[in-house]
Amino acid sequence: MRQSFFCLAMIVMCCVQCLYRAEGQSMNPLRYDIGNPTVRDIWVDPVNGNDDNPGSSTRPYKTVYAAWESIPANEELTGNGWRINLKPGVYTSDDMPLYWDERYGSARYPIIIRPAESKNSVKITAGINMALCSYVYFIDLILEDTMFATADIVHLQFSDHILLRNCTLIANRDITQECLKVNQCQYVYVEDNDISGAWDNAVDFVAVQYGHIVANKIHNCGDWGLYLKGGSAYFRVENNEIYNTGTGGFTAGQGTGFQFMTPPFLHYETYDCKFINNSVHDVEGAGFGVNGGYNILIAHNTCYRVGERSHVVEVTFGGRSCDGQPGGDFDSCDVYRTIGGWGNSLVSDGINYVRIPNKNVYIFNNIVYNPTGYQSLWQHFFIPAPYSGEWNINVNAPNPANADENLRIRGNIIWNGSANHALGVGEGESGCSSNNPTCNTAQLLADNAINSREPQLQNPSVGNFAPIKNSSVYQVTTFPIPDFAGNDRPSMPPSPAGNYANSVTRDAQGNARTGNAVAGAYIGEGGISSVFTSEDIMTPYSVEYKDDIAFLHISAPSTKNLTIRLFTLTGTEIMHNFPSEISYGDTWIPLPTNLSSGVYYLIIQSGDESAGLPVMIAE
Repeated sequence: MRQSFFCLAMIVMCCVQCLYRAEGQSMNPLRYDIGNPTVRDIWVDPVNGNDDNPGSSTRPYKTVYAAWESIPANEELTGNGWRINLKPGVYTSDDMPLYWDERYGSARYPIIIRPAESKNSVKITAGINMALCSYVYFIDLILEDTMFATADIVHLQFSDHILLRNCTLIANRDITQECLKVNQCQYVYVEDNDISGAWDNAVDFVAVQYGHIVANKIHNCGDWGLYLKGGSAYFRVENNEIYNTGTGGFTAGQGTGFQFMTPPFLHYETYDCKFINNSVHDVEGAGFGVNGGYNILIAHNTCYRVGERSHVVEVTFGGRSCDGQPGGDFDSCDVYRTIGGWGNSLVSDGINYVRIPNKNVYIFNNIVYNPTGYQSLWQHFFIPAPYSGEWNINVNAPNPANADENLRIRGNIIWNGSANHALGVGEGESGCSSNNPTCNTAQLLADNAINSREPQLQNPSVGNFAPIKNSSVYQVTTFPIPDFAGNDRPSMPPSPAGNYANSVTRDAQGNARTGNAVAGAYIGEGGISSVFTSEDIMTPYSVEYKDDIAFLHISAPSTKNLTIRLFTLTGTEIMHNFPSEISYGDTWIPLPTNLSSGVYYLIIQSGDESAGLPVMIAE
């Protein structure tokens, strides 16, 4: 028995040496390039089709099941790929494969499932459960099951090169566990989708390597909006909107059963992940976090109304146990530990799990903005002190485990609660102590604008998170993001190098980031089409005095509902007129009587658009 266990471990180790020769996560192109594949078209019509037909445009199949079955199974496709064209209508579970499996396309010969006509012309009221497939692309589909989906709307496993593009996934927040579940896959691309509805996570990736998650709306769930864990690696998560979630917005890592992981990614929960240019809002827990991550970049994101449960940012331990019962997958835990993986063979009781540390987490140039009346319950950050305990002994993992090794938090704007709101680090059971050279209280206060500059955004309450031109956001010092060193990966078993370069060259709208970086997801150039300009309202703005009272003189070209806000140059709001109708012609608005002379910043809002510029107050 001992000899066979050793042989199994050696077989796994040898296989590890042959796998994963690909490069790390790519910053370009932004989206997956399908190219010009060679495909054969087949058609499905749920109303007028017949499964005895040949699947042509004039004699289509009736069910997607028949179309899927017509594709050769258990062999790599040659000669052509297949494009399943779905004619308009509603497709129920009776029309769909129960299990999508064992179809092996290629870049040249993929399998594509799409509407035959326009986007939104096809609605599928059943889930997709796929395994052992390659190069399968789902495009422009609506998948909605709010009645019977208790597990997932889309579940992918043991597959590679799967594309989900321009789809709408709708599940039930009360009964569906997860909306999109992906495990033990490689090269997964999730682009431009709307994904919602789950009592647990909206998007859950476990042991998935290579790919990206770009420009999606991810919302309406009870736990995290999105996480990558279980040895997931080499992902770019960019330009997503994550909102209306419970535990948090995004986290790199979390907790995983050891047996569900895949060699050689047996150490950290997440490796080599870049979370950039995302908007996270209306989230009960942290806007973003890292739970057992290595080489994690979180940069140029904007968070709004986050963290009311406790804190706005977390960098904490991941968890590792061995779920289930002895036999089957459970025995993989011992095998993985023998070849160098971090973990034990214990079923977790909530205490006896391995604490997975963080290493090289860079949190740079983000905005976290909680407006007046909304704040985190306890503190800004949650970063625990080192763990040195019995559950990290003889499990290969570092002991003590550190959540803050080479943690760098710089160039962020955090506006959250009062001036004396707790930082959450540097004392008691918290990390980032005074002897940490890269993260400590003095450094955090020096390198970040924490409750010192209120961000002035276009109109965040309706989802416009771009900064107002020349506002306080532009006055905060940001920092160039250093590359990861790349020389400190765990050696046994070895994992491929990631992309160590950390330059973020574009914003959420695709504008080039040049010169001094601006914090947040948007640089404030382009994409914001004002319904009026400063010249439309008045040329120029002026402050006039009557009986020693200062008035803002506005000459409006038409009657508008306007909101007037005045800020100091450090971002403190000193005046806020709620929306009121400003008539055509000249209007004088009284300013606060206690203003000192100097320059202030004026913002005028109409609907969901804004304009602003400095004004001079003279005594």
